[in-house]
Amino acid sequence: MSTETRDTIFIGKKPLMAYVTSALIQLANLPSINIKARGMSIGRAVDVAQIIARKTETAGYAIGEIKIGSESLESQDGKTRNVSTIEIEVKRT
Repeated sequence: MSTETRDTIFIGKKPLMAYVTSALIQLANLPSINIKARGMSIGRAVDVAQIIARKTETAGYAIGEIKIGSESLESQDGKTRNVSTIEIEVKRT
């Protein structure tokens, strides 16, 4: 079992502010975090990063490196599909 602190937030279907709150809690203890999402959740990941960077700019957070890509996943009907992914770094300035 790993004792290292988690620095990644995976975006899913929870309310937007749940992810923002979780990210801000992580940023209180870490110099940077990564927000990861794929498929239909990419827009929500961008929203989370923008809320942290713009609404809390007096706290000194900024968006760092952004990585985009795709993953091949097997769907329920057995076909292989490509799903877009995004990873956004949010860091203290």
